Amino acid sequence: MNPVLFHLAFPVTDIKQTKEFYADGLGCELGRESRHALILNLYGHQLVAHVTKEPLIPQKGIYPRHFGLIFTSEADWEGLLLRVQQRQLQFYDQPKRRFPGEVTEHRTFFLQDPFYNLMEFKFYRHAEAVFGGREFAEIGDRT
Repeated sequence: MNPVLFHLAFPVTDIKQTKEFYADGLGCELGRESRHALILNLYGHQLVAHVTKEPLIPQKGIYPRHFGLIFTSEADWEGLLLRVQQRQLQFYDQPKRRFPGEVTEHRTFFLQDPFYNLMEFKFYRHAEAVFGGREFAEIGDRT
């Protein structure tokens, strides 16, 4: 099978703020744009920000809805973390290490865009934990 790209559409209320956060902040490349939508390239994946007039309400915590990337290189994960820190983007959840010493060990941080969309960026110590590790029950860290 040839490589496929992930596509995600999400709500925003302002195209200018979207560009500031996603392009200037995260480093997304800008694609086509109208007054109603903006296409963004996030590490080769297509995000489409659609303007809505509906009120956007913050979630209470990171579950059930967020999106993001899993880096296959810890150096690349650290590179994005550094960019986020330099651009002073708002962390929703500070960088941390989950499940240390386990097969499911990973580094993670969460951001929140100006429209309350939550994003997680992570790197797994053991690549097989991305889809495997079925013998482990931990998925996230709900309390």
